Amino acid sequence: MTNRPEPASPPPVQRLWLGLVAPLAALLVAVVGAMYAGHGAPGTVDRWFVDPTDDSVGPPWRPVALTVDFLGEPAGSALVMAVLVAGLWWLGRPRAAVRAVVAVGLTVVVATLVKSLVGRTIHGPDNLSYPSGHTAFLTAVALVVMPVLTRRTWLVLAVALLAGSVMGWAQVALSAHYPTDVLAGWCTALAVVPVAAWGVDRVADRRTRRTADTGQPVRR
Repeated sequence: MTNRPEPASPPPVQRLWLGLVAPLAALLVAVVGAMYAGHGAPGTVDRWFVDPTDDSVGPPWRPVALTVDFLGEPAGSALVMAVLVAGLWWLGRPRAAVRAVVAVGLTVVVATLVKSLVGRTIHGPDNLSYPSGHTAFLTAVALVVMPVLTRRTWLVLAVALLAGSVMGWAQVALSAHYPTDVLAGWCTALAVVPVAAWGVDRVADRRTRRTADTGQPVRR
């Protein structure tokens, strides 16, 4: 672990912009979800990109898509989170590690709940598709990692868009999701992560102040 002190939280300007994006993203998830609630077929917007089939990607891109998809599966996501938390802890960012676990975990929970509420399916009634949990997961990972690495909000959002786009491509290419599912997954992460991260920092700051008032050593 490095000895550099950990910044308490992302810079205020970055937090402000991400906070402004969050309600807009939540609104988009709600509006598009209402449009496709209970549906089991691609919409007009989805057909602009692809007409989903059972096998829409072949060599040499199928192995790439499957590898990316694995990152959002239970085993793959657990591996990603283990590496992420260990890396943040080694860098001396324990609060960022907690922020990552809470924000990413809550994003996945919200995506799962929205799936049940919307009830949109693909390839049969048992396959809930809206929003894409895989896309939400990888986007959330980017949103918790990038504020540790940069103060530039545009770069945080750009990397989050890249992460969501890569996973989204894999989901659509493998016919696991419609394009609008992927968009909603990306927006779910944008809506949840800033709020969850703010909550973690709020609790941690309160604990830090309480510890300082008692004269005990402050542990971040």
